[in-house]
Amino acid sequence: MACETGRSTTADPSLVTDRDSFGDFLEVVLGDLRLGGGESEWENSSLDRFLEALASFAEDRVIGRADQEHASWKLFAEMVVAATGYE
Repeated sequence: MACETGRSTTADPSLVTDRDSFGDFLEVVLGDLRLGGGESEWENSSLDRFLEALASFAEDRVIGRADQEHASWKLFAEMVVAATGYE
C-alpha cells in the first residue's frame, strides 16, 4: 500500500538569482499557500512543521556537502520549497 503525503509548493526556485527575486519567490510561495491549496495540500503548511522540516532539510542537505556550503539566494529558495513538502 502506497503512503500518500502532501505536496511541496509549486513556486520555482530556479528563477531566484538575488534578494529581489527571492522576495518575489516568497510572494509566490505565500500565494500558493493561501490561494493555491497549500494550506490543505502541503506536507508542512503550519509554521512549526515548516520550520522543523526546514531545519531537517538544512542539516541533511547542506552539512558536509561541498557544493552546498556556500549560501545563495537560490539555495535559500530551494530550502523553502523543500520545507513545504519534506518529511
